[in-house]
Amino acid sequence: MKALFFCIGLFFSGMLFSQGYDPGKVKPKASALYEKALDLLQAGAFTEAIPLLTDCIRIDSTFLDAYLSLAGACGELKKYQQSVTLYEKVRARDNEYFKVYNLPYSINLAGLGRFEEALNAVSIFEAIPNISERGVKSAAYRRRCYEFAIAYAKTHPATDYAFSPVNLGDSVNSAKSEYYPSVTVTDNQLVFTRKTGAAREDFFESDINKKGFGASHPINGTINIEPLKGAITVSQDGEWLLFAGYFGTGFGNYDLYISYYTPEGWSEPQNLGPSINTEFWESSPSLSPDKRALYFSSNRPGGSGGRDLYVSYRKPNGQWSEAVNMGPDINSAGDDFAPFIHADNQTLYYHSDGLPGYGGSDLFLVRKDLSGKWGKPENLGYPINTIENEGSLAVSADGLTAYYASDRSDSRGGLDLYKFSLRPDIRPYRTLYVKGKVIDSKTGKPLPSNVELTDNSSSNALMNVQTDELGEYFITLPTGRDYTFTVNRKGYLFYSEHYALSRQEPDSTYKKDIYLQPVALNASFIFSNIRFASNSYELPSEGLVELEKLVQVLKENPTLKVEISGHTDNIGKEDDNLLLSTNRAKSIVDYLVAHQIAAARLTYKGYGASKPIADNTTEGGRAQNRRTAFTVTGM
Repeated sequence: MKALFFCIGLFFSGMLFSQGYDPGKVKPKASALYEKALDLLQAGAFTEAIPLLTDCIRIDSTFLDAYLSLAGACGELKKYQQSVTLYEKVRARDNEYFKVYNLPYSINLAGLGRFEEALNAVSIFEAIPNISERGVKSAAYRRRCYEFAIAYAKTHPATDYAFSPVNLGDSVNSAKSEYYPSVTVTDNQLVFTRKTGAAREDFFESDINKKGFGASHPINGTINIEPLKGAITVSQDGEWLLFAGYFGTGFGNYDLYISYYTPEGWSEPQNLGPSINTEFWESSPSLSPDKRALYFSSNRPGGSGGRDLYVSYRKPNGQWSEAVNMGPDINSAGDDFAPFIHADNQTLYYHSDGLPGYGGSDLFLVRKDLSGKWGKPENLGYPINTIENEGSLAVSADGLTAYYASDRSDSRGGLDLYKFSLRPDIRPYRTLYVKGKVIDSKTGKPLPSNVELTDNSSSNALMNVQTDELGEYFITLPTGRDYTFTVNRKGYLFYSEHYALSRQEPDSTYKKDIYLQPVALNASFIFSNIRFASNSYELPSEGLVELEKLVQVLKENPTLKVEISGHTDNIGKEDDNLLLSTNRAKSIVDYLVAHQIAAARLTYKGYGASKPIADNTTEGGRAQNRRTAFTVTGM
């Protein structure tokens, strides 16, 4: 008689026989039907085989092989509870005959999250004499998975979190497979891949509104003409699409390409070039919210395993740096792929089948600290991760909702896209959005420029964003911090201003248009971050960002001359204020000279309280008057 699921010969060097159940005594009609069912099972037609196996059991209720094959078929269809029930019926009738099936039984128990019972079942299997090498390895792998799951549960106490994935419905999903979801930072557009043929994948989009998801349709433009393409991601601002494709003219197998949004649709794809692409496989791109870092997966030599995560950084000239491996702390000896960098720019989600987990490929997250160093990968845990291969994941900008691909029981066909609420401990950092334009203060025209944001608490530059051709920028930032915005453009004085955003509500939008002054005689600038301590002229560390920008302006304009001026409020003696303001102005000049700016180009003067710009009768006004500034005195 044929055998299919975990047959005795597969796991044993010699045959074992039960003293109870005798396969030779099965009724002929049931046996004949069983042969047909096994043919279907071996062809992967599990759904079609189930009625035949059910009939076998109806004809002969003692037919244990039919029960076992039906249990295997249910397990393949992720009907874990039905599978477990069937296995247990066999165990109750003939425990000796059932022993070898403790391994598949344990897998279905684990599918239900019953990991302690699964570990016990696999231990019974391992205790059977004469297990083959393949059986030993299979059991050892499952044991590691179950032990990991049990340990994870002990270190992550149960909460009231409910994992309840919701199918995105007929507007998004079809009888084909949908995967690689990607959402814009405003959570108003979903972009994904659909398998539309045996070897063809196309890109679709769906608008997201309060009522749900609009009818999906192929993305506009000519990007779908080529059939061989796959993983796709949309930039946070919705302006760029990056994807993997094979167009026959690239560097190797699958390369990474970029397409830009235009009024006529998405532009002709452009290969991202040899700094990123190789003769090997590159795929699953994910772009940081500031468009400065591109994360992707590649199987090029030199990594930790099969597929590794890599990152490339966009240079000021728009070119991409040589991609670098993200290292052995993140990459494993297996496959690490499908990265997704969140809008907080500090939380990276990805897949791995080489890190400890529940089985198959699991979802992990890794966080970056303010110094830019990545921490250790963290498994997202059960029931998000299961004994199966989990699908590609994306997380909404507010960090509350995740989108992923799965072939759950309510799938329209193959993989469908689902959404679910993220457990609080695995959510990214909350963010807020800052948007606006950079504008010429004289003409009102938009200026493409670099907008840099510095975390005031650490003085670390978090983002350096290039505005578009209309001078517009859109930035996501972690909440709970204050920032300094600095803007540079050749031919203009730099812009710098302190923004106290630590009290802004998460997911709120902060709008700020930035006006740049052309370099011109008498143009002036007030330092916003140089706040001297009381009665001190020692330069504060948080002000050095602005002084570095002034150094850059002076080096870009070698004939420029400036006066540094110091000012105080009207509290205290006039002579003391004059001396203090002079010393503060001089400390800035000393810094500039120390950074290779010729002293002949610099003058300084203290004005004390003689030139107020606000009312000295209020603390707010006095704070504005306590300032330092520079004025262009020569061209």
